[in-house]
Amino acid sequence: MKTNSRIKNIIALILKGMGMGAANVIPGVSGGTIALITGIFEPLIDSLKSINSEAFKLFFTGHWKEFARHIKLEFLIAVFLGVGISLFSIARILKYLFESYPVLVWAFFFGLIIASVFIVGKSISKWGVSVWLSFAIGTALALVITFFKPAQENDQIYYLFICGIVAVCSMILPGLSGSFILILLGNYQLVMIDAVSELNLTILIPVGIGAIIGLLAFSHLLSWIFKSYKDQTISVLTGFMLGSLLILWPWKEEIYSLDSNGQHILNRSGEFLREGYHFLLPDFSIGQTWIAFICIIFGLISIIAIERIAQTKQADK
Repeated sequence: MKTNSRIKNIIALILKGMGMGAANVIPGVSGGTIALITGIFEPLIDSLKSINSEAFKLFFTGHWKEFARHIKLEFLIAVFLGVGISLFSIARILKYLFESYPVLVWAFFFGLIIASVFIVGKSISKWGVSVWLSFAIGTALALVITFFKPAQENDQIYYLFICGIVAVCSMILPGLSGSFILILLGNYQLVMIDAVSELNLTILIPVGIGAIIGLLAFSHLLSWIFKSYKDQTISVLTGFMLGSLLILWPWKEEIYSLDSNGQHILNRSGEFLREGYHFLLPDFSIGQTWIAFICIIFGLISIIAIERIAQTKQADK
């Protein structure tokens, strides 16, 4: 019975990791949000934080069982295995869906985040002045970032390393999308779509090294902030999710960068370089609009279902 329970727990962690991985591929959706909803956010941060000098001492002195217990290695392997499976499979699927059904895909993501705002927000224990102020700051910050002009695509090793550090810190924060940050850095298409789907190691290795360093360093700061100012932190992140809904608005036209001669600028993949969006109102005279609203509802239901399942699992423990 104990073995069966352990296997079920590992499978559940892999599935939660897959949810985080899928979210991290999506601009505007945060893997940290999925971690928070499914109840593994704090254990994940604590496990990452435990990879410290004591952990290295245990490892290099051959105390591997103690090392594994110290950092909760089984937990980390299960979660990040799920993240990896999802990243490399979802990237290929999303590449096709974004090319074929962009409005429907954005609509589904829009529904995901609407539900996430309410679910993450209700975990705040007390709404005082500082919490409301934090919420307003988070919302305003997301709206400001939405209108930033993305940087140019850059495949230099040092820049990919920086992208890895910044993106992974965003990916583990609930409400802050690592993929969205990569868009602002100009490297979303290069890293999350092209390099991941084509397994381009010249791109993935420097990004991965930066991600590992950023993850280990940031987990210490995030753990302290989350424990010391939990309500304010969640409030900022809830506001950030609310503000990020604009970038996920399904009905929008892409605005492309032009050179001084009025010609389109191409990115590394030979595609037009996008610099922003022109937001539109939905056209209810076409059938796709109604299908998009169904996708929004499906996104809402998906997050609510994930949260209900997570609550049931926690109640059973």
